[in-house]
Amino acid sequence: MLEITPVPILADNYTWVMRSPNSDSAIVVDPGEAAPVEQALQGFGLALAGILVTHHHHDHIGGVAELAAGGIPVFGPNDDRIPALTHALKAGDRFDPPGLDTTFEVFETPGHTLDHIVYYGDKILFAGDALFAGGCGRMFEGNAPQMVGYLAELRDLPPDTQLYCGHEYTAANLAFAQAVEPDNLYLQKRIQQVSAQRKNGVITLPSILSEERETNPFLRWDEPPVMDQASQHAGRALQTPAEVFAVLRDWKDHF
Repeated sequence: MLEITPVPILADNYTWVMRSPNSDSAIVVDPGEAAPVEQALQGFGLALAGILVTHHHHDHIGGVAELAAGGIPVFGPNDDRIPALTHALKAGDRFDPPGLDTTFEVFETPGHTLDHIVYYGDKILFAGDALFAGGCGRMFEGNAPQMVGYLAELRDLPPDTQLYCGHEYTAANLAFAQAVEPDNLYLQKRIQQVSAQRKNGVITLPSILSEERETNPFLRWDEPPVMDQASQHAGRALQTPAEVFAVLRDWKDHF
């Protein structure tokens, strides 16, 4: 089982450091800054063996060029905005990051950005900004049908999949989820748990996909209570998953 450690960076981002047990090398995911990652690796006594990138936004790649200097391999989507990219990946690609004993599969997740990809292996999902605990990324470049399409794929992964995403947004996401589903008892329990975690300065990640299925409105567009609330918010009957999702995303953007 991989050992995964968060490195807090910037205002609310996480870079993830992962290694196989007893290994002296590590892979980092979405290093938006170099210095905190270098300090973490030094503190753990680890050598950097590779970098995984989910998309081109600066808070996910700001440290890539500096960390990759000297020939460190960089895996990511085929986008020339990602510095030092050595391995361009697409949907369905499977690869073994150097120094790990885990094979990862690539899913294309356009919506937040069109180049966005995520990495799944060993029931671990590095989701970047495609899927958050309790939410999903803003729809900057893609459209609602694209986002519903990839979210449908992700929610069909095994229910015990661990979700590692790019930001500490869980409390705010669940506040919106409660507006959508005020009678969801599972959600109410999760809000209490997350509130206690944040009060004590505890990270809310990883979450578990089964928990997301029960509480994340952006994975529940076809649940009757969510459909009803979205239709009420829109002031019209919504007919398709993409319509429900689009209303939810716009609602959250202005929440």
